[in-house]
Amino acid sequence: MNEPFAPSEMKIAVIGGGTGSFMLLSALKDHTSQIAALVNMVDDGGSTGVLRDELGVLPPGDVRQCLVALSGSPRIRDLFNYRFEEGTFEGHSFGNLFLTALEKTTGSFAQAIETASDILRVNGNVIPATLDDVRLVMSWGGKSDLTLHGERVIDADHFKHDPRRATLSLDPIPTVNPMAIAAIEQADLVVIAPGDLYTSLGPLLVIDGIGDALRRTKAKVVYVCNLVTKDGQTNNFTVSDHAAEIERFGGGGFLDVVLYNNQMPSEQMLERYQTEHAYPVVIDPEALASASYEAIGGNFIGQIAEYNPVDQHIPVTRNLIRHNPVAVANTLVSLVSIIDRKSVV
Repeated sequence: MNEPFAPSEMKIAVIGGGTGSFMLLSALKDHTSQIAALVNMVDDGGSTGVLRDELGVLPPGDVRQCLVALSGSPRIRDLFNYRFEEGTFEGHSFGNLFLTALEKTTGSFAQAIETASDILRVNGNVIPATLDDVRLVMSWGGKSDLTLHGERVIDADHFKHDPRRATLSLDPIPTVNPMAIAAIEQADLVVIAPGDLYTSLGPLLVIDGIGDALRRTKAKVVYVCNLVTKDGQTNNFTVSDHAAEIERFGGGGFLDVVLYNNQMPSEQMLERYQTEHAYPVVIDPEALASASYEAIGGNFIGQIAEYNPVDQHIPVTRNLIRHNPVAVANTLVSLVSIIDRKSVV
C-alpha cells in the first residue's frame, strides 16, 4: 500500500478519530470510494488502554471504528463492533482483540490494518498518523506548572487553567506516517472531523509535518465544528474559538472553510445538553465574518444517540448529541463540486 488514493474519483482525507470520524466516514463513503481516514494514536482508555498496557500494542480502538465505518460487509462490521458484556473479555470489542492479535502475529500494526481492511472489504484506507508508541501530554507552563499525562486522564479532567494557554505534545516525539502526509497532499478535500479538541483532534494535528502538509495541499481544508461544548474543557467556546484551537495545534493558517450548526435544538435535546452539562456552541458572527476562512452554517443536528451501558466502561462522559452525517457529507461534497466548476471556468 504505497499510495493512499487511486487516480480516479473524488479524493477525501478525514482527520480525527472516534465517533466524529465514524460519523463522517459512514456518510462520505456513499459519495466516493477514495477516502483516507487519518487516525490519532493516543487512546489509552477502556479496552484499548488495557490492551496497550498488558500486551504492548498500538491503540486499536479508533482504527477499528474507522475500519468499520468504511466496511462494505455488514455482518463482519457487526462482528468487529461486538463488545463482550461479561467474563474475562468484558468491555473488550472483538475488533480490538482481532487487531491486537494481527499486530502480534504479523509484527506490524500497518500490516494488521491492511489485513483487517481486506476482511472487512474496506473502501478506502485507514492510516495511523504515526506508527510510534506515543502518549499524550498537556502542560501549562509558567507559575501553574501543571502537566497532565495520558489521553484518559486529560479527557476526564476539568481543566484548572485555560486550555488555550496549554501546550499539547506527544511523548516520545513521533515520526509522522508518510502515508498520512501523502493523503493530505493528494486529496481534493481534507476534512477535520468533529471531536474532542484536546484528546482527539489536537494529538494528530500537533505531529510534526501535519500542519505543513495542510498549508501545502491544494485541497480545500474544512473543519466541521462540534455541536456542543465539553464540560470542564471548552465551556463558553464559540465556533471561532474551536477553529482557532484547531489552527493553533497545526501551527496556524490552513483552514479554508468552517462548517457550523445553526439549527435550533429541540426541547428534548436542550434537556439532554443540560444533563451532560454541555451547551450548544455559540455562533459569533462578527468574529467569523473577519476570519481568514469561510464560515458556513447549516442544519446539522442528528438524532440523539442511544445510551449503551456496555460502551460506558471508561469513566468519562460520552456526548450523545450527534451530527446529521448525511447533511454534513452533502455539504462537504458540494464544496468539491464548487471547486470543480470553478476550475472548468
